[in-house]
Amino acid sequence: MRQLYRITGIILLVCSNSFLFAQKQPKNSPGMELPIRKAKSAMVLDGKLDEQDWKDATVATNFFLNYPVDTAAAPFQTEARMTFDDHAMYVSFVCYDDNTPHIVQSLRRDFEYGANDNVGIYFGPYNDAINGFYFRTTPYGVQSEGTISGAGAEDGAYSSTWDNKWYSHVIKSDDRWVVEMMIPFKSFRFKGELSEWNVTFLRSDLKRNHTSSWIATPIQFIPASFAFSGKLKWVDLPPHHTTNISLIPYIAGGTSADNTTVPVTKSDELQVGFDAKIGVTPSLNLDLTVNPDFSQVEVDRQVINLTRFEFQFPERRQFFLENSDLFDRMGFPDARPFFSRRVGLARDSSGNLKRVPILYGARLSGSLSKKWRLNVMNMQTKEALELGLPSQNFTVAALQRNFWKQSSVQLSLVNKQSLGVGSGDSVKFYNKDLWKDRVSNNVTQRVLNDFNRVLSLDIESRSIDNTWYFSGYYTKSFDSFNTEKQASGGGFLQQTKRHYQIFTGSTFVEKNYVAEAGYVPSRGVYPGVTNLFLSVYGTIYPKNSILVTMRPMLDLSASVIPGGDVTDKSAALGYSFNFLNTSMLTLGYVHTFQQMTNDFSPIDAEKFTNFLIGERYSWNRYSLIYQSDQRKLFKYTLGSTKGGFYNGENLNFNGEISYRYQPYGSVSVRFDYNDLKLPGNYGTEKLFVVSPRFDLTFTKNIFLTTFVQYNTLADNVNLNARFQWRYKPASDFFVVYTENYLPESLVSKSRSLVFKLTYWLNI
Repeated sequence: MRQLYRITGIILLVCSNSFLFAQKQPKNSPGMELPIRKAKSAMVLDGKLDEQDWKDATVATNFFLNYPVDTAAAPFQTEARMTFDDHAMYVSFVCYDDNTPHIVQSLRRDFEYGANDNVGIYFGPYNDAINGFYFRTTPYGVQSEGTISGAGAEDGAYSSTWDNKWYSHVIKSDDRWVVEMMIPFKSFRFKGELSEWNVTFLRSDLKRNHTSSWIATPIQFIPASFAFSGKLKWVDLPPHHTTNISLIPYIAGGTSADNTTVPVTKSDELQVGFDAKIGVTPSLNLDLTVNPDFSQVEVDRQVINLTRFEFQFPERRQFFLENSDLFDRMGFPDARPFFSRRVGLARDSSGNLKRVPILYGARLSGSLSKKWRLNVMNMQTKEALELGLPSQNFTVAALQRNFWKQSSVQLSLVNKQSLGVGSGDSVKFYNKDLWKDRVSNNVTQRVLNDFNRVLSLDIESRSIDNTWYFSGYYTKSFDSFNTEKQASGGGFLQQTKRHYQIFTGSTFVEKNYVAEAGYVPSRGVYPGVTNLFLSVYGTIYPKNSILVTMRPMLDLSASVIPGGDVTDKSAALGYSFNFLNTSMLTLGYVHTFQQMTNDFSPIDAEKFTNFLIGERYSWNRYSLIYQSDQRKLFKYTLGSTKGGFYNGENLNFNGEISYRYQPYGSVSVRFDYNDLKLPGNYGTEKLFVVSPRFDLTFTKNIFLTTFVQYNTLADNVNLNARFQWRYKPASDFFVVYTENYLPESLVSKSRSLVFKLTYWLNI
């Protein structure tokens, strides 16, 4: 018994000491310095950290939790160290752990942050607290790198589409896993004369649902944001700029068949081209592409769109995604002056998206100084007679000036110019964007519009602690058709505190605002519109062992057209429960009012009766969404919405079910089902999309994805299989097979098989 008391006492002593350590551990504050010194000997990337330079390096430690609480030290600590030589920056992590199995989705590069255990460095080499890069890895050594924009203050500020060469090594043991990274200076842009960079380190311990960072960050903010970063102090300055040129040639070919024509149309293709990356200065890069090919890009996820507005599919082509933050942040979602999918893609007379060949492209992007950034892109497309399009040139330019701590003002220009087309070419070049009927003195004249230009001014401002955020824009379009009512503008204000977030704003889009190379969902729907919105979200932190937060939510919006008619109103109430085991439950109610501003059918305008201009409808909907524990091998997200829809009803079921065979991949099924019941001839249909997906990662360099999509609204079954072999860093071999079938008989409508080989060559 005495021995039992002694053991119990020892356990209590250890636990109390651990508790006191957690309470007494100091919080690292924003601006804390981490010195970095040049290595005195050769560094070996083996994960052992036995070089003297690692032993001498200053340690970034005392990681603090950001989630599920922000009031305690991380129970499993992390140590970060940094050094460098003439060619690369080295980062090491010691992630203390136990034998609890790690969670990773697969061995595929550019993994999803929230679905994997991982650790990484987030740094801003311009020291502007707005832009930067991140490099992170999982315990299995899977890499992910990307760019940071907008001060890293929101989820959309982190882009994983940027791709470059870097190296890492991971060693796992019973009580820790150790990471060693080598990031070549040629792989990212930086200002060599700066002696301070923004930097922080972040660890996602998903198996425990913990997020911790070197700089203590309140739970309502993203711990990788630059408002909560330290300062990397260069005791020895990084190396000066040297020649930095990368050439990425490619060869691609394939065969295709269209079985819907008589006789069957077959084609074979073989083409070559290249990309080039030229470091003009350490912080300014020139990207070139000649005869680019995007055949390896993953297909779009099909959707059922029952709204009046165009659906915005995401850009997936890497050349347009890299360093695109200045372009992406122009305007507001109601009026984006530039949307890169307008370049090299166009719809035919049946509404199908077709590829327009691109001849070449060039982009100059980067930092001119600590305060100034630049991004200029020029793309030239080839003539596409089957789409009625002449060759076209697209130029996009953005100049940004930073001020205060996390604020900027930006002036942008988007220019679309059609080449080689005259006033008598309406038969050869018949695309609808090129021509418009103009009536003058009772005479109708067909007018050519061979250009479209948009000039924009954007302002973003954040308080030093991310509590306040303001964004505003004003943009105006110019073309041959219109001379008035060609502007759009708006403002947005947000406050984020520990227990609430409130944001409000307004935008307007005038009748003749036309951004042909942009995304304006209200175009063709409203005769000009002003939108107003207000959202208030609360956050409650229950003191129990099940819930992390509860969030009541209120969203209000209204749209007003010229003349003062309120055409749209929406009021939404919601309540969400965020559980400690990563599951979530959200309940919602929405009241919607619409006065039609155009004739519209949500199913088929030619087959069913349309809702007509001036008609008014109002309806209520109720929704429920549940997300299971995301750490389990079997996980799912299920949602349902039931209620009115215009003059009828709609019952919706949607979600995704997934099983992970760690670490080699997963199989999942995504679905969206709508049981739409409208009276009379307005339409009664069961519409759904079912999308099974198989992801297999044989190694960290060999991947196979097979994606099947059945869409009843499009009356099509699509199969897409994509094989990728990364045989060297940033060098790939792709094979992509695509086939479309008739759903009833599974008879093939079309098929294609393509390959592409790329090689990254440093000169």
